[in-house]
Amino acid sequence: MRIHLLSRLGLVALVVVGVAWLLHGMLLSDLARDFLGERLRQEAQYTIQRLKRHQPLVSPGVASGSPASQVFHHLYLLRLDGEITTSHPRWKEPLTPLLDSANEALIDIHWQGRHLLVYRQAFTIDGQAGVLLIAEDYESVESGLDSLHWWVGGAAGLLLLLLILLNLIAVNRSLRPLSRLQGQLAEFQAGQRERLDLKAPSELDGLLYQLNHFMDELQRRLNRSREAVANLSHTLHTPLAAVTQVLRGRRPIDDHRRRQMLARLEGMQAQLHSELRRARFAGPGSGQHAVVVREAEALIDMLGTLYPDKRFELQTSLAAHYTMAIERQDLSEILGIVLDNAGKWARRDIVCRLYANNGLKIEIEDDGPGVEPSELSQLGQRGSRLDESTPGHGLGLAILKQLIDQYAGKLAFLTSRGGGLRVHIQLPG
Repeated sequence: MRIHLLSRLGLVALVVVGVAWLLHGMLLSDLARDFLGERLRQEAQYTIQRLKRHQPLVSPGVASGSPASQVFHHLYLLRLDGEITTSHPRWKEPLTPLLDSANEALIDIHWQGRHLLVYRQAFTIDGQAGVLLIAEDYESVESGLDSLHWWVGGAAGLLLLLLILLNLIAVNRSLRPLSRLQGQLAEFQAGQRERLDLKAPSELDGLLYQLNHFMDELQRRLNRSREAVANLSHTLHTPLAAVTQVLRGRRPIDDHRRRQMLARLEGMQAQLHSELRRARFAGPGSGQHAVVVREAEALIDMLGTLYPDKRFELQTSLAAHYTMAIERQDLSEILGIVLDNAGKWARRDIVCRLYANNGLKIEIEDDGPGVEPSELSQLGQRGSRLDESTPGHGLGLAILKQLIDQYAGKLAFLTSRGGGLRVHIQLPG
C-alpha cells in the first residue's frame, strides 16, 4: 500500500512540476515578446516624431556599414513618398516586402539564420504617406530565455525530489495509525483487547466507531449464546435427571407419573424453543433493513389462517416501501409474538397500528378479557403466566421484552379501549 500510494503521489508531483515548467517556458517567451514589442512601438513613435521635426534618423558620423549601424534595436527601414531608406542595407531585401502593408503589427522574421522582431507602423508627414519598420535582434533574447528556462527546469527537478521526500515522510507518518490499528486488531483476535483505543486522524473516526460497534455486537452475541447455553443447562438439568430416574426405576409408570413426565418434557421443549429463538436475534448491528408494511401483512395473513374465527386488521399511515434499520427476522418476531398472543386471547377483533414518529411505533390491541391493571407490570417477566387456561409457557412476552431491549426500544402493556390488552412498542429510527 505504501509503495502504491507513493508511486501515485510521485506521478502526480511529476505531472504538476512538468506542466508548470512547460507553462513557464510559454509564458516567459510571450512576456519577453510583448515587452520587446512595446519597446519597439515606443521607439517607432519617437522616430516618427523626429521625422516630423525633420531630424535625421542616423547621426551624420555613423555610416551604414559601421559597427554602430549593426546595433539591431536601432535598425529601421523607412518608405516615405516612394523612397526607401534603411540603417542597414543588408536587411533591406528581407524587410522591403513588409512595407506593402500599412497595418500596425509585430512580426517575426527569420533570414539567413537570424531572427528579427519587427514592428510596423504607418504615418503621414506633410501629406506624404510613409511606413516605418523598427527591428531588434531576438536571438540574444531567446538564448537568454532558454538558459533561464533550463535553470528553472533544474530547480523544478530539485523541487520534485523534495516533494517526493516530503510525500514519503507524510505517508509514513499518516500510515502509523493504521499500523497501530493492525496491532490492536491482532490483540483483539488474541483475546487481549475488547475495544479499540487509538488516537487517529479524524478521517479514521468513522472506521474506528464501526469497528468498535462491530466488536460490541460480537460480544453481545457471544454473551447471548453463553446465556442461552447456561439457561438451557440450568433449566434442563433437573427435569432430565428426574425423567432419567423414572425411566431407570423399576416402578411402573402410571397415568399420573406419565402426565408429570409429559409436562416436564413439554417444559423442556418450550425452554429449548425459547432459547433457540433468542439465539436467532440479529440485533441492531446487523446492518439490514426490513419493509415494515410487507412483513406485517404477511404475518397477519398467516395468523388469519391460524385463527380463522378472529379478525385481524392492519391500520397504517406508512408507505408500502417504508423501511427501517431492523433485521427482517427480528421484526417478524416482534410482531409475531404480540399478534399471536392477541389471537389466543381476543374474542373477535385484533387491530395492529403502524406509524412513524421518531422511529417506528407499533400498537396492537385486542377485545379479549385483558389483564388487571395491577398485574400489567408482571407481563414480560420470564416464566410469568397470569392465566393457565390457554396453552403456553409464559416465554413469548419475555422474549419480546428482551428483543425490544436489544434495539433500545420501549415496551408498554396497557388496557385497550374495549377492555382487552394493548401493547405499545417504540423502536428508535
